[in-house]
Amino acid sequence: MENSSLEVIVVIPARYESSRLPGKPLIELCGLPMIVRTYQQCAKAINPKQIYVATDNLRIKNVCEQYGIQVVMTSSDCLTGTDRIAEAAKSIPADIYINVQGDEPLFDPDDLRAMVSSASEHPNDVLNGYCVIESEEQYRSTTIPKVVMREDKRLLYMSRAAIPTTKSHEFIQAWRQVCVYAFPKKALESFANRTSKTQLEEIEDIEILRFLEMGWEVRMISLSTMSIAVDTLHDVALAETAITQRLL
Repeated sequence: MENSSLEVIVVIPARYESSRLPGKPLIELCGLPMIVRTYQQCAKAINPKQIYVATDNLRIKNVCEQYGIQVVMTSSDCLTGTDRIAEAAKSIPADIYINVQGDEPLFDPDDLRAMVSSASEHPNDVLNGYCVIESEEQYRSTTIPKVVMREDKRLLYMSRAAIPTTKSHEFIQAWRQVCVYAFPKKALESFANRTSKTQLEEIEDIEILRFLEMGWEVRMISLSTMSIAVDTLHDVALAETAITQRLL
C-alpha cells in the first residue's frame, strides 16, 4: 500500500573527475550544462525544493547555484555516486532518497513519478530502474549494464557483459539498467559503512551490485526507454540529437 506521508527527496550526484569523460556534468548539450538538463527533467516531476545536487566540485556548485539548484557539498573520497548520496543524507533528513544520475540529461519525468510511487509502495526496499534493450549496439556496449531478474522482478545480477545470451552468444532478448534508484535510509547507511567496494562491484564497476553482495534484495522497476546515459563523446552526440528531436 502506498505511503504518501513518507518524505522523499531526489539527490543527483555529480563528480567532475570522470575517467571516461572529464568534466562530464558541465558539458554543454544544446547550450545547457548536462547537470542542469538532468535537474530540469527531474523538476518536471517533483517539487524543486525536494531536489539536490551532491558534488565535491566548486565549479559544479557554482553552475548549479546560477540556475537556482540546491547543492550539498560532499567529500572527494566517495567511492561511488551512492556513497555520495549517503554522505548528503547525513545533512538532509528524509525517509526515501532517490538517486538520479547526473549524466541522464534525457531522463523521463514519468520515470521519476513511477519511482516515487514505487518507493512509497515499497519503502523498505532498494529499487532500481530497467527497460528493454532495443538494439544489438546497446546489447554489446560495455558502458550499458545489462539486467537479469527473477520472475518477480527482483535483481539476480547486473553486468557490462552481453547477458543473457545463448551458447553461440546471440542477442535474443535483454534488459538494461536505467540509472535511477530509491534507497531507504537504513540501506544507504549499510552501503556506506563499507570502506571499499565489494568484489563484483569492483570488477563490473556497477555500484548496485554492492547491495546484492551484502545481502540486500533489489527490486527492479520497469521504466521507459527514453533515457540516454552520457558516458562517452559518442553518447554526447546521441544526446544532442535526441534533445533536438524531442524539443527539450
